[in-house]
Amino acid sequence: MNFFTRARRRVVKVAAVALAVTATCSGLTWAAVSLTGYSVDAKPPVTCSYNLTGGAKPVGVPTFDASAAARPYTAEIVTNRGTVTVEALTDKAPCTTNSFSFLARKGYYDGSTCHRVTTRGVYVLDCGDPEGKGAADPGYFFQDENLDGAEYSAGTLAMSKAAPGRNGSQFFISYADPDVPMSSEWTPFGKVLSGLDVLKEIAKNGTQDGSTDGRPKKDVVIKSVTVRQVSVNSPREKRG
Repeated sequence: MNFFTRARRRVVKVAAVALAVTATCSGLTWAAVSLTGYSVDAKPPVTCSYNLTGGAKPVGVPTFDASAAARPYTAEIVTNRGTVTVEALTDKAPCTTNSFSFLARKGYYDGSTCHRVTTRGVYVLDCGDPEGKGAADPGYFFQDENLDGAEYSAGTLAMSKAAPGRNGSQFFISYADPDVPMSSEWTPFGKVLSGLDVLKEIAKNGTQDGSTDGRPKKDVVIKSVTVRQVSVNSPREKRG
C-alpha cells in the first residue's frame, strides 16, 4: 500500500466521522426544538391569566391571542373635560393592553368618574373604577408586567392596583414628571400622544377638599374609550 492509498483511506475515514458528528449534532438541535416547542434561543410564548373575582361591573373575561394582542393600537379617552389619546405598548405589556382594549370595547369605562388627582410630588390622574371610589375591579385580576426599569414621566399610562399582582381596570396618567422617586411597581402600558393639556387643566383646578391628593374639584367623567388598530408603519400623532 503506497502513501497515496493510505492517505486516501484516512481522508475517507475522517469524512465519515465528520458526517456522523454532524448528524448527531443535528439530532440534538432538533431534539431541543421539538421537546420545548420553540428554539432554545427564543423567548417562551406570552401567556396571560385573568383570574375571576366578584367585580363591581362584570363584563366577562378577556381571551388572549398572542398574535392579535401584539397589534398596536391607540385609545381615545373622551371626557367631559377634553380628550386624551394614548398609544398602547402592546409589545411590552401584552396582557395589560389586551385587557384595556377588551374593557374599552365592552363600554366598561363609559360614564365612570376619575376619582383622584395628585398635585404635589407625584402628578397623576386616577381613573377606571365604575363606582368612582378607587376600589372596584372588573370581575377579574391579572399579574404585573413591564416593571423592569419602569418609570412614570409625563405622559405615562400605567395600572393602579390595591396590591401586587392585582391589576384590574384602574389606571393613572402622569401629566408631569414626578418630583420624588417612584418605585417600579405599576405596569406602564401606554404613552400619551395628545391631551396632556387637558390633564394639566384638570390638575390646575385642584381637589374638592383643597388637599394635594384627592377627588378632582370639577368632576372628570369618561364618556367613552375608543380603540383603533394602527399599522406598524403609520405615522403617530405628536405628543403634547
